[in-house]
Amino acid sequence: MIQLSHIEKTYDSPSGPVKALKGIDLTIERGEIYGIIGLSGAGKSTLIRCINMLERPTAGKVIVDGQDMTAMSDKELRKARKNIGMIFQHFNLLSTSTVYDNIAFPLRLSHTPEAEIRKKVEPLLELVGLADKAQQYPSQLSGGQKQRVGIARALASEPKVLLCDEATSALDPQTTRSILELIQSINRKLSLTVVVITHEMQVIKDICDKVAVIENGVIAEQGTVLDVFTNPQEPITKDFISVLLSNDLPAAFRGGAVSKDPVPGAYLLLRLTFIGESADDPVLAGMIRKFPEIEVTMLFGNLDQIKSTPFGRMIIGVTGPDQKVEEAIAYLRSKDLKEEVIGYVRRHDSTAE
Repeated sequence: MIQLSHIEKTYDSPSGPVKALKGIDLTIERGEIYGIIGLSGAGKSTLIRCINMLERPTAGKVIVDGQDMTAMSDKELRKARKNIGMIFQHFNLLSTSTVYDNIAFPLRLSHTPEAEIRKKVEPLLELVGLADKAQQYPSQLSGGQKQRVGIARALASEPKVLLCDEATSALDPQTTRSILELIQSINRKLSLTVVVITHEMQVIKDICDKVAVIENGVIAEQGTVLDVFTNPQEPITKDFISVLLSNDLPAAFRGGAVSKDPVPGAYLLLRLTFIGESADDPVLAGMIRKFPEIEVTMLFGNLDQIKSTPFGRMIIGVTGPDQKVEEAIAYLRSKDLKEEVIGYVRRHDSTAE
């Protein structure tokens, strides 16, 4: 649906050229919710504006629904942009127009007859849950309601692609959740391809199918959200994920020396990751029953979801005869989970004395 090939964007500045994008290659399939995450200044907003050609790339091609946007004239671009809706961080509503008129605005710009406008706007008001707010003004709405107006306005031209530029970063957590649920619902009902720009990993985790991590104008890492979350490769990705999934050791073990070899009085710490159906399997209980000679202590655990896939993480401490500990680790490796040996670490709280 969307293919970006070798996209570069260079800006002129008093100190010389500034490269915002440096050879971006990205493919977004039809019907996907695709997340692009990066720190401020990484180039993510420039990238999304290259998709609808609000920013013309310095080099490279932008293909949307089979059309080369970079080869179009200004007139051709205006027509092509009707297939690409966009919602913004700060809503960009007309303060002197009602909710109805804000949604109708792009249709009036294209000289759509009023009867046809009504046929399009009224269902959109229902879709975004604002049917009773049609004659109110933006000043009378909450932040979440304003963003719902922005979403309805973006859908007025019946686009095939919806671009979301930091659409929830100005909202509180509860309102963010409702807007993300709305975007998911629209994606399903209208079969829209959605591109989400954000600096919040929670947004990526909740609704996206795939993600690209952008850093200093290049794609550092990309893949399915599940793969990237459970097996991040790059430092920037690990930093983003650590906000939601801490890799810190439990407090009683932090700061202690970590050894690869057995140490008297130390626990062997293991980090376990459960994905999908395995998140509900009693793997730990099975290991304890199978190896009664070892002692297993659960030090940390949580169960969450990545979109609709169950996802659990756990840190356990194991002590016992070396041979039995090795057999227990082999048992874990035979199960449908990911296992990481952290090493042997001593507790340094009062229980270790």
